[in-house]
Amino acid sequence: MSKSILIVDDDVAFGVMLKTWFQKKDWEATLVANLDKALQTSKTTQFDLILSDLRLPDGDGILFLNYLREKKIMTPFIIMTGYADVQTAVNAIKLGAFDYLKKPIVPDLLEEKIELALKRDDSEGKKDKEDKMDKRTAVMVKGNSPVIQRVYKHVALVAPTKMSVLIMGESGTGKEYIARMIHEQSGRKNKPFIAVDCGSLSMELAPSELFGHMKGSFTSAIADKKGVFVEANGGTVFLDEVGNLPYEVQKQLLRALQEQKVRPVGLTQDINVDVRIVAATNEDLEKAIEEGRFRQDLYHRINEFSIEVPPLRDRIDDLEEFANCFLAQANEELGKDVKRISSDALDILMRHRWDGNLRELRNVIRRATLFAENEEITPDNLPVLKDRSQGSVEIDEMALQPGDEKAQILAALKRARGNKTVAAKLLQIDRKTLYNKMHQLGIELT
Repeated sequence: MSKSILIVDDDVAFGVMLKTWFQKKDWEATLVANLDKALQTSKTTQFDLILSDLRLPDGDGILFLNYLREKKIMTPFIIMTGYADVQTAVNAIKLGAFDYLKKPIVPDLLEEKIELALKRDDSEGKKDKEDKMDKRTAVMVKGNSPVIQRVYKHVALVAPTKMSVLIMGESGTGKEYIARMIHEQSGRKNKPFIAVDCGSLSMELAPSELFGHMKGSFTSAIADKKGVFVEANGGTVFLDEVGNLPYEVQKQLLRALQEQKVRPVGLTQDINVDVRIVAATNEDLEKAIEEGRFRQDLYHRINEFSIEVPPLRDRIDDLEEFANCFLAQANEELGKDVKRISSDALDILMRHRWDGNLRELRNVIRRATLFAENEEITPDNLPVLKDRSQGSVEIDEMALQPGDEKAQILAALKRARGNKTVAAKLLQIDRKTLYNKMHQLGIELT
């Protein structure tokens, strides 16, 4: 039975090209050009996949994604963007999108992401996935290094109180997990825990997302919406990367926290709420205050107690435990059965700096699991990693040099096991340049 896809893009020529491409792949493809048509179509038709442009003439792909998730429609959703800054598209992933693609679309990359999206969607129901992820996360973050044990002691100390907590740390260190620990060890554990990515909240979107809106209060308000504060009543609201919150919204947030009342957009009266705030940031908020980007009164309101989460490089003793947990996750996600990480591969992991912290480690293990040909992850399965002790980068040994380019490209493709993105990185060229050279040299795009 053929799969069905909804394509949402106001570039008619590009949309028709995509539709034709999918039809040649035996997909049932539906093309719409704006948010309103997308909303109407999603009400009457079920799809196996949705591919939506980020910017639409009457809204954006994130509004469409929010609508679907509110209606419990969990169709895999991929965002496309033609803009140089893809941060909004990345934030869409945190809101529930499966992935994003930059235009112009590379067909084999599109196929790769579609395959992964459908595999994940077919593997288990949403509730089961959430339950399993919670269990995996609980195992994942059990570290024994002294620095993380100190964090856990602080969590145990503040969790039973009503104090607002500010969690500080680099991106990817697991700040949301610490926030969940605080919630689970508090008297609010049987009430909702709702995470909000403040970086994805524009000035226009934030009031609706945080406080709710009434149907018809603005153009795309096609139904009443409960805001985060009402949804989390009695529980905990986690404000991730709170420093990214628009300045004007900070004032509205401060009022809600001080008065424990919110006013949905389009409503003339307040709604009483009871929520605890746990916020997180990877930037210096005191510096942001000095620069006029963050309100000092809000800072003191959310920082009644602070916890600093250490980077992975400061708790390297925990790395093997994390890596094995991510290996178990990758096996389940990718349908693999890799048993272990070799000692040589583990040694490379231990020497890397890990500027991306746990998130970077998870991505490395996931990729290595995909490339592993037997029951063990070996150094050949790992991407190029910087050795913090030597400061050298293995990629320099394979940079594309004048001479037999075809042989060099074939060697890079062999080393990358056919992954053209990895091969391009090995050769220190961008993906588009690699494709052009492969075409010029007659190297098949398999």
